[in-house]
This record gives sequence, structure tokens and C-alpha cells, in this order.
Amino acid sequence: MMDVLLDGVLALCLPLLAWLVLRTESLSQAVVLFVAFGLLSALGWARLEAPDIALVESAVGTGLTGALLMHTLSWTEETPPDIRARGRRRPWALLAVAASTLMLGWAVLALPADSPGLGPLVEARREESGVKHPVTAVLLNFRGYDTLLEIAVLLVAALGARAVNPRSERPTPDAGDDPLTGELFRMMMPALLLVAGYLVWVGDHGPGGAFQAGAILAGGGVVALLTMRMGPPRLSSWQVRWALLTGPMLFIGVAVAPLFTGRRLLELPRPYAGTLIFVVELALTVTIAMVLLMFFPGTRPPRAGAEGEP
Repeated sequence: MMDVLLDGVLALCLPLLAWLVLRTESLSQAVVLFVAFGLLSALGWARLEAPDIALVESAVGTGLTGALLMHTLSWTEETPPDIRARGRRRPWALLAVAASTLMLGWAVLALPADSPGLGPLVEARREESGVKHPVTAVLLNFRGYDTLLEIAVLLVAALGARAVNPRSERPTPDAGDDPLTGELFRMMMPALLLVAGYLVWVGDHGPGGAFQAGAILAGGGVVALLTMRMGPPRLSSWQVRWALLTGPMLFIGVAVAPLFTGRRLLELPRPYAGTLIFVVELALTVTIAMVLLMFFPGTRPPRAGAEGEP
């Protein structure tokens, strides 16, 4: 009974929060509602027995994205909402939310109840992948090119984000001298490294992997940026370029290597598949962490018409 009640509350709250996020004209309220929506989405994925997606949603979709929006919110100036315009849009917003909810409900109910899906096929060939967890087997072996393209998209997005604010100031030597934040940072980083390493290791046989571990490391980097413990990553630094390119280049090397032995692209040799997947995930963890960190600019962007500008 409690499970049914929890699922019912989630089913009602998720579309309601989505509607409130779209309806509100206050930036601060929209950010808070977005974070709440992400937390409930992670709980919903957990209830659907998809812990991998729940971890990514809570770490990236809610944690890092929420921190980015709140950080950006401090650079904005809110204007009073237009109450008359809000009243004109309300009926259309309610109609759109109701129609979307009905369409999604119909799509779910129209699914065949006796369809086995792809689960049995993945399970039948799971031993060939070199790992025990079916999600890792699909993402890094059976459909590894999807993950490779996702990493390429992340790199392009990071370069675009950095191009918006290419210049950033480094923190002054005494900027991060606050003893409280310094002690918190020193206590937090070993735990973050331990959790990230565990998530990479557990991806072989349970929920985890490079995306979750990279998000954890990026979270530590964001704390360092916000507390002025370090400056934002610069593309001119060879360490940053190495971190960005190590994962994709190693992944491409592992993908192309089978072609020289008569196999197909990304057809990993069965005896070494597990080891290769683990090494690729380690490299991708570093790349994903650096990509996510590059979305956080370190300085306030210049405003149009600022004083002293031509």
C-alpha cells in the first residue's frame, strides 16, 4: 500500500512541478523548482528499477546543473513579472500539460504487456561483454559507438560553453584563505576520490560507471571553484587538454584496434573485454569530470553597456 501511495504521489508531483517550472516568471523560483523536479525524477527512476539513470539524474541533472543555475542566478537581475501576461498564458499552459500527460499515459498503456524487450537478448550474450552488469555491457560493448558519440557531443558542448566566456581571472593568492572552507575542502576531496573510484569499479557488476564517477569529481571541482581554491580550467593548459582528450582518444583506439585483426569496429576480444572496458571507463571519468567542470565560468561575464565600455 505504501509503495502504491508513493508512486501515486510521484506521478502527480512530477507533471505539477514541470508545469510550475514552465509557468513561473521568477528566475529564482524556476531554479528551485527545477532542482526539486530533478530530485523527484531521480526518485522516480529508482522506483522504476533504473538505478544507473537515477544516479546520473541526481548527480548531473540535479546536482551539477542546479549548482550551475544557482551560480548563474547570482549574475542576473530579476524584473517584476507581468501579471496580465501570466493570466493570458495560464489556460494554454494547463491545456498543454494536460495534453502531454494524456499522450504519455496513452503511450505507456499502449505498450504490449507480454513483450520481453531486449533484456533476455542482452542477458544471453552478457558473458561475451566481459562485464556482469547489463547496462555497462550495452553502453561500453554492444552499443559502444553510442557512448563514443555522446563523449564527442560533450566535448563540443564544453568548447561552446568555454567560448561564451573565454577569459577568466585566476584567484588571488589569499582568495581561498577562509579556514572553514579550507578544512571542509580538505576533508571532502579524499572522500570524493574514494567514491568516484568505487563507482568506476562497481560498474562491472552493479550501478555505476564513468558518468557517475565523473560527476562526483566535477562536483569537487565546482566546490573548489566556488570557494576560490582554484581557477577555472583553461584550454591553453596542457593538463586540461590531456584530461579532455585522454578518454576519447583511448576509446577510439580501443574501437579501431579490432579492425587490424579482422574483427569489426568496437568488437572487443572476449578474454580482454572486461579489462579494456575498465581502462576506458577510468579515462572517460577524467574526461567527463573536466568537461562538466568547464561549464562553470570563474568570473562574472561582462554586461552590455557596462560602465567604462565604449
